[in-house]
Amino acid sequence: MMKLIVGLGNPGKEYEKTRHNIGYMFLDSITDSKKYTLNKKFNALEYETEIDNQRVLFIKPLSFMNLSGEVVRKYVSFYKINLEDVLIIQDDIDMVLGSYKLQYNHGDGGHNGIKNIISNLKSKEFMRLKIGVSKNKNIDTKDYVLGKFSTTELKLIKNNFTKLNDLVTDFVSIPKDLLMGKYNNKIQEG
Repeated sequence: MMKLIVGLGNPGKEYEKTRHNIGYMFLDSITDSKKYTLNKKFNALEYETEIDNQRVLFIKPLSFMNLSGEVVRKYVSFYKINLEDVLIIQDDIDMVLGSYKLQYNHGDGGHNGIKNIISNLKSKEFMRLKIGVSKNKNIDTKDYVLGKFSTTELKLIKNNFTKLNDLVTDFVSIPKDLLMGKYNNKIQEG
């Protein structure tokens, strides 16, 4: 059995530290980003490890965000990964900066990367970690999500990433309902 953890983002230096790349940023915070290798066949950077005697594959699709689904589908198909063993990390403009929420079997919420993944997998029965990047109504949504975080925002996000250090191990080890209860309750506690 294998777990697949996907950090969504856009490839290229110009997209580093942008709101849309929070999935890439989260993976970099919990893995050794220097150990990622290029998988040309599936068009992704990948890093494999073992957690609690299970293979775990972390990937950063190198297609642009809105076309991530094809990359995810290739991994799921090739490794015969059960969709319940897939975790997608995404940005969410409708959530407060740095907040987070785990969801399972939900719609795309207007996120084109998620919409493409659902379309390619022909299912929404996978786990998602949504990380808030807030919204600025004075800036066009596309420009906002492709905008870079300020130094203050980056500090807040990195502090919140430390709160999620155990999430991947827990994703591998405990049932999804307990996982969502453990992490989603922390939001309400403050």
